[in-house]
Amino acid sequence: MFPPDNVGKDDYPAKYMSPPVPSSGHDFSSYRPLGGDRFVEWKDGETPYAITPALLKQSDDLARSRRDYVKKAMEHAWSGYKKHAFGQDEVLPQSGKSHSNWGGMGTTLVDSLDTLWLMGMKEEFTQARDWVRDHLDHDHVHKSISVFETTIRSLGGLLSAYDWSGDKAFLDKANDLGARLFKSFQSPSGIPFGSVNINDGRASNFGWAGNNAILSEFTTIQVEYRYLARATGKKEYADKAERVYELMKEIEPSNGLYPLYVRNTGEKPSFANQKISFGAMGDSFYEYMLKIWLQGGKKESMYREMYDRSIQGMHDELLFKSTPTGLTYIADKVSGRVDHKMDHLVCFMGGLLALGAYTDPQGFDSTRAQRDLKTAKELTYTCYQMYARMKTGISPEFVAFGKDSNDFTVGHNAAFYILRPETVESFFVLNQLTGDPAYREWGWEVFQSIERYCRTDIAYGSLTNVNNPGAAPEDRMESFFLAETIKYLYLLFDPDTEVDIVNKHVFNTEAHPMRILPEFDKSPLALK
Repeated sequence: MFPPDNVGKDDYPAKYMSPPVPSSGHDFSSYRPLGGDRFVEWKDGETPYAITPALLKQSDDLARSRRDYVKKAMEHAWSGYKKHAFGQDEVLPQSGKSHSNWGGMGTTLVDSLDTLWLMGMKEEFTQARDWVRDHLDHDHVHKSISVFETTIRSLGGLLSAYDWSGDKAFLDKANDLGARLFKSFQSPSGIPFGSVNINDGRASNFGWAGNNAILSEFTTIQVEYRYLARATGKKEYADKAERVYELMKEIEPSNGLYPLYVRNTGEKPSFANQKISFGAMGDSFYEYMLKIWLQGGKKESMYREMYDRSIQGMHDELLFKSTPTGLTYIADKVSGRVDHKMDHLVCFMGGLLALGAYTDPQGFDSTRAQRDLKTAKELTYTCYQMYARMKTGISPEFVAFGKDSNDFTVGHNAAFYILRPETVESFFVLNQLTGDPAYREWGWEVFQSIERYCRTDIAYGSLTNVNNPGAAPEDRMESFFLAETIKYLYLLFDPDTEVDIVNKHVFNTEAHPMRILPEFDKSPLALK
């Protein structure tokens, strides 16, 4: 129980910490969010107590008991999916119907494979493996599908399951799917199209994007294709995927901040709009700059240099403080004008900046690394507040800053929550890197709110309004809830995990961890 007996109250703010874990029969139905007027010392990127070995042990002991509750949540959701929609893309958590909006490739099942493995749910994992081996058939998909979404969810899920289990059934299916998606690279510029029919190979961009390629999509398939190339020996996968970054480097803006739309139908790519964002349609490009560099063993300097320029540009042009509290946030920019809003999607940046700081070639004690770590902590506190200040304790889709004296308001038509993972992702990364137990406290609050307001008899559902605690969850559960949100919460409370985000593993943007390539090379899989 907090505080540790040997840590004084001046060193450890026990008043902020939650009570011990409830009894095993507790269902969280009486949980009420605790509000946002706590943990204020963390606002400026500082930790107001010493992180001692005794504190870490106390935190780990409590985390293990909380970990069990997260596993129970996964067991509940998986049971509902298995009963009502096994092998379908999604289960509808209120009606119990199935939904195959991703082409009928068992997306929730494939997206959940490594979550099952990491939680030790080996019986469920084996049943899912058998379905992949015996029933996953990409010949049955007769529609155009998103290259990006299918790569990060399905291809990434198969590759991670292969990397952890060594079962060749996953690599065989990944190789088949990867070859089909690879037909999207047939554009004149070398920038892949956004959608492809994986049977006839026809590829195109999305009309709603003005028939342009979307920045965060064509730049967020490289981790997956580089791993697939190494596992299969098909070097062309890596060559064409990496060529995309070389092309983007050729048209790199001086501030390292890239517009969201790119024309890819000419001989050379060019920008097609003037909006810059670390949220929707921009986010994971900046993530993969760093992660490709990490995946390659920190040897391919172009990716790290692109990342550092972009982060410098972000600090110079997009980083602001709110009124009156001084919460740190990353704004958008449209045609040179700052738009003071921040998507929930941006909340992954706390973890990314911290990971970049801990692996900075200039050294962890360098001015740049310490700046980035401070920003990471400040930004993650803001994201925590986006949850804590809502009546359900759950964040809306985005918030707007500067329109009143309360720091931020819920964005226009943005009161909904679709079970997004980005904030708990940053809690996990920062806790693993710094050891600060506060991130576990914040994650525990988020988990309890999800249990209280999103749980259904079948699984978990989205919310239409995070400030309406009386509303029932919607009849939709994205596959990323099991692939990302639940996984990151579990890992946050798992001090015994084998996952090592600094030295051994890289997560794709769908939270599928794979060994970095040097680790893969020195320890080949024992194929089953």
